[in-house]
Amino acid sequence: MAGQHFTPTLKMAANARRGLRLREKFGCGGTDVGVRRAHQLAERRDVSEADVKAMASYFARHEVDKQGAAHQWNSNSDPSAGFIAWLLWGGDAGRTWADAKRAKLAD
Repeated sequence: MAGQHFTPTLKMAANARRGLRLREKFGCGGTDVGVRRAHQLAERRDVSEADVKAMASYFARHEVDKQGAAHQWNSNSDPSAGFIAWLLWGGDAGRTWADAKRAKLAD
């Protein structure tokens, strides 16, 4: 299975675009790596096996961000930086997708 590439879903692309809009509006959320990932997903450019593994690892590390209390998760008016960053990586759709792809790569 080495060298496979995968196409992000429409929902992942929409989440990434939302994350980019919120980041622009609120000036927070995500790193340069997250912004690059968001552009990749928003444009539905192919995702490599290494990218899939990086995405699955990101989501596993940042699940705890959902517990932040300073701002709101899933808000367009007062989003947390963690929520914006999560969207940049494809949001919940990205997590489900990356976890499924990673599991298949492990087979």
